[in-house]
Amino acid sequence: MNKGARISIVLVSAAVAVGLILFGIFGYLRTYPPTVVYTPSPTQPHTVDVTLQVDGTVGAGPHPSWVGWYAKDAQGKWVRTTLYQVPVKTYVHVTVYEYDSGGPLRNPYWGKITGTVGNDAVLNGRPVRVLDAAAGNGVAHTMTAPALNLSVPMWGLSGTEKTFCQSGPCTLANAHNTETFTFYSGNVAHNYRWQCFIPCGAGFLNGNGGPMTSTGYMAGFWKVVA
Repeated sequence: MNKGARISIVLVSAAVAVGLILFGIFGYLRTYPPTVVYTPSPTQPHTVDVTLQVDGTVGAGPHPSWVGWYAKDAQGKWVRTTLYQVPVKTYVHVTVYEYDSGGPLRNPYWGKITGTVGNDAVLNGRPVRVLDAAAGNGVAHTMTAPALNLSVPMWGLSGTEKTFCQSGPCTLANAHNTETFTFYSGNVAHNYRWQCFIPCGAGFLNGNGGPMTSTGYMAGFWKVVA
C-alpha cells in the first residue's frame, strides 16, 4: 500500500471517529434532560396539575451529588428534569415537596411570592405571601421565572431531621415541606426560563456555579405550547 493510500485511510478513519463522537454528543443534548408533558383532563380543560420535588442530592446523572429537581410524569414516575411542558391559557397547579435544608437569604426580596394566583402559596396547609428566612430553617430554593413574573421561595428543612433524605428521588416517608401554588401560563407560546435564585452550588464561587446554571438541576424551562 502506497503512502497516499495509507494517509487516505487514516483521514477517513479520523473523520468517522469524529462523526461518531459528534453524533453521540448531539444525541445526548437532544434527549437530556427529558421534557415532562402535562395535559388537561377532560373535566378540567384549562388546568393542569404538576408535582415536583427538590432534593439536596439528586443521586443520579452525570453529577449525582448536585442539588436538583424531579418531576412526576403521567405514569407517576419521578423523572429527573427541569423541563415542563404546559398548554397556553392554562392554570398550572404546582405541588412541590421540598426535601433540602435552608438558610438565611442574602436578599430578603427572594422570600416574597410573586406571579401566582393571589400572589400567595400554601405552605404545609397555611397560606403565605412572604417567607422570612431569618426565622426557622430559612429558604432553601426558589422557582423564579422572570418573564412570567413568577417567583416562589421554598421553605427549608433542618439538616438534622431524623428522616432527612440523603439522595433523590425522595419519598413522603422522608422529612419534607409541602408547598402548593397556581400560576397562569399566559396567552403566548414560549419557552420561559426559570431557575433558583438562592446560591446553592456548593463548591463553586459564591455558590452560583454548577447546578445553579445547569438545566436539569437548578435551572430549566416552562415550555408553554399552543
